[in-house]
Amino acid sequence: MWFLYFFGLTRTGLLGPDEPRYAAIGRAMAQTGDWVTPRLWGKPWFEKPPLLYWTTAVAFEAGLDADLAPRLPVALISVAFLVYFFTVLRREFGELAAFYATTILATSAGWLAYSHVAVTDLPMSAAFAAAMFTACRSDAGSRSRFAYAAGAGVLLGLAVLAKGLVPLALFLPAVWFLRHRLKDLFVIFAAAMLVAAPWYVLVFWRNGATFVDVFFVEQTFGRFRSTALGHDQPFWFYLPVLLAALFPWTPLLALLFQKRSYQDARARFLLVWVLWGLVFFSVFLNKLPGYLLPLLPAVATLLGILIAGANRSAKMVVLVASSAGLLWCIPAIQDLLPQALLSGVSHVRIELPLAWIGPALAIMAACTLLERSGRRPSALALIGLVTLLSVIRMVWQVYPVLDRTYSARGSWATHLNCITNENRTRRYGLNYYLGRELPDCN
Repeated sequence: MWFLYFFGLTRTGLLGPDEPRYAAIGRAMAQTGDWVTPRLWGKPWFEKPPLLYWTTAVAFEAGLDADLAPRLPVALISVAFLVYFFTVLRREFGELAAFYATTILATSAGWLAYSHVAVTDLPMSAAFAAAMFTACRSDAGSRSRFAYAAGAGVLLGLAVLAKGLVPLALFLPAVWFLRHRLKDLFVIFAAAMLVAAPWYVLVFWRNGATFVDVFFVEQTFGRFRSTALGHDQPFWFYLPVLLAALFPWTPLLALLFQKRSYQDARARFLLVWVLWGLVFFSVFLNKLPGYLLPLLPAVATLLGILIAGANRSAKMVVLVASSAGLLWCIPAIQDLLPQALLSGVSHVRIELPLAWIGPALAIMAACTLLERSGRRPSALALIGLVTLLSVIRMVWQVYPVLDRTYSARGSWATHLNCITNENRTRRYGLNYYLGRELPDCN
């Protein structure tokens, strides 16, 4: 876990507009002591609720630096969720299914990527997914149901504090699953309200209609049909995003297309969780890859159950070997990442390095032999190990390149007094590292 989630978190400065912007708000909370109204350079900023800002502010209060304070809390939340994830799945589905599911989720491209950046997607997804698993504990007796329902409500409230009303909409599959347990639902939503409502009431009390207009009208409901945010994508956008987010485990998604896999009500619940999330996010005109993150724990759980129950067959050999074969793509993707962030994925041409074909074939052969000989856990562990080594390479070699080309961190920026056209894309990063808001040069 250390090398996957904590190693080299500060080898690159904060990236893009969101990381430094959210970090600046959290730092302002620590400096001013105002933990109610998020402020960006003294002005109220109501784009997101405060959970991420609070964790960043706590980290600054603890003395962490400008790079570690925003990112370490997100990494800690990710690891804490993975521990909880394994514990719950082991109790529900057995140790083998829990091992497969946790290995897939922990080493999937989507979960890893958002565990390394200080944005709201991972905290919301971890809190929401934990709420879903806790709410639908199938083995809970009547005496413990209240505790589980209250715990699920607290987690759902934290998800609402992380990213607004979206977790409430995503929670509808659990509502359907618990439709005959009305007392449990009442406890869940009452606990969620007790956790989340105080901040919403206080921030409205202090800021009035401005908060409602920006947070609810523009940033929440406006994302359905408004093109002003610039994130409009076609309806099918999340299908390729899901394939990429599960990398290198993408071939295993073929296991989901088996009717007999859903005889268990728990598996049907997980499937509805995923399908409802895909439909819900697809109807939004504005779409971003991180929106899909709260669905990954459900997908990984389904895959873990199906892999644990699958017999040895030619199909499983092909799927495991294909996942191993995709590891060949990792070096090329990593090396092109700085260019992709600067100019966009559509402007990048991926050329697979021939130098890596030998190791890739060797890993495929090893995984094939392990699967055919009945040592499936070792085959998946090998894929996970190679992914771990790839993350170490990414952090050690690629992060410094990102730091030079995409981040605003560095002594070269200390002489700036205004934002030029060349530096406009780094505006939030420059402001964050210089500790002041720079005006436009014109």
